Amino acid sequence: MIKKEMIAMLLAGGQGSRLGVLTSKVAKPAVAFGGKYRIIDFPLSNCINSGIDTVGVLTQYQPLRLNAHIGIGIPWDLDRNIGGVTVLPPYEKSGNSEWYTGTANAIYQNLDYIDSYNPDYVLILSGDHIYKMDYEVMLDYHKANQADVTIATMPVPYEEASRFGIVLTDDDNKITEFEEKPEQPRGNLASMGIYIFSWKILKEALITKSEQSNCDFGKHIIPYCFEKGDRMFAYEYNGYWKDVGTLSSYWEANMELINIIPVFNLYEEFWRIYTKSDTLPPQYISEYAKVERSIVSEGTSIYGEVYNSVIGAGVTIEEGAVVRDSIIMQNTSIGKGTKINKAIIAENVNIGFDVELGIGDEAPSKLEPKIYNSGLVTIGENSVVPNHVKVGKNTAISGITVAEDYPNGILGSGEYIIKAGDVK
Repeated sequence: MIKKEMIAMLLAGGQGSRLGVLTSKVAKPAVAFGGKYRIIDFPLSNCINSGIDTVGVLTQYQPLRLNAHIGIGIPWDLDRNIGGVTVLPPYEKSGNSEWYTGTANAIYQNLDYIDSYNPDYVLILSGDHIYKMDYEVMLDYHKANQADVTIATMPVPYEEASRFGIVLTDDDNKITEFEEKPEQPRGNLASMGIYIFSWKILKEALITKSEQSNCDFGKHIIPYCFEKGDRMFAYEYNGYWKDVGTLSSYWEANMELINIIPVFNLYEEFWRIYTKSDTLPPQYISEYAKVERSIVSEGTSIYGEVYNSVIGAGVTIEEGAVVRDSIIMQNTSIGKGTKINKAIIAENVNIGFDVELGIGDEAPSKLEPKIYNSGLVTIGENSVVPNHVKVGKNTAISGITVAEDYPNGILGSGEYIIKAGDVK
């Protein structure tokens, strides 16, 4: 029988609804990041850099691009005969077929997959965070404490603590209390959604709580193990970690990559971030172009000006166009004379000429003020913006739009255009 000391289960099925039109057609872990990566590349790279060679990726919402990106795992050296990476969508079982209804339910539905490796430990990961972590160090900590469950934690500002599961610990970092998203947090040590379980403990908890609807780690499994008296420890992490679950945090995390000394360094030799790279020609920057403090991926042609921006592969920025403080994902084209200010533009978008994005004063979004804020213009993939239009801040566009969609040629701040068939 195959025996692995620890295998990883990577939860990548989420829609990421707080990213608005960016995730209307693609799962959040498959969203582009940093010019050439996708969000899921970070936990996958952490696995291979930590010596974990068996990873189950649980997909559900819009899995097509994620599946194509992961393939058989070659970029991460996860194309193994034994182990490697396995994509685990929900499947029909005898008697019933059901979607994954919660993080723990997704793991429960794949007990046979885990059992086939007979692991001592199971590492549970999220597919939508940007960070570098050596999971082997966390496993050593788990063993040293003879823990049943180890939760990776990090201190967060008190005002943000109610968004997280919060743990209280004694002097030995043993967890004495766990509260999921408390309204009045008594501590600020937050769960990062990264867990190491001893497999026997996890299996018993999943089977016991499997009847629970929407069975979830933070709401059901962790409290169950705690009440049962399992040995639970907090592993405190102090490196860079970003939940890119909102448009503003996603924009900020990309912008942090272009600092002179980036907070999060993509260029370290000893901890590489691996990704599936297409074979593309080199980038081209014309004699009239100007590029300052930006990441520009391969296959991109720049004839205009780019400042403080992250430009994906295969993008064309035509003469006279000026792009500032923006994220432009792959295979998008920006027409002549177009001015773009603080925008997130998804893949395969066509922006016409003499367009202005990000004009005027801010106004709250009429679509989803909690999603479209921070003054950003957000454009979903495969969208078209016609020539000569002006677009304000906190706006959202999705679909093939035409001049008639813009009254007097303007989409004011806080307004949106979502074409039929496109989801907000």
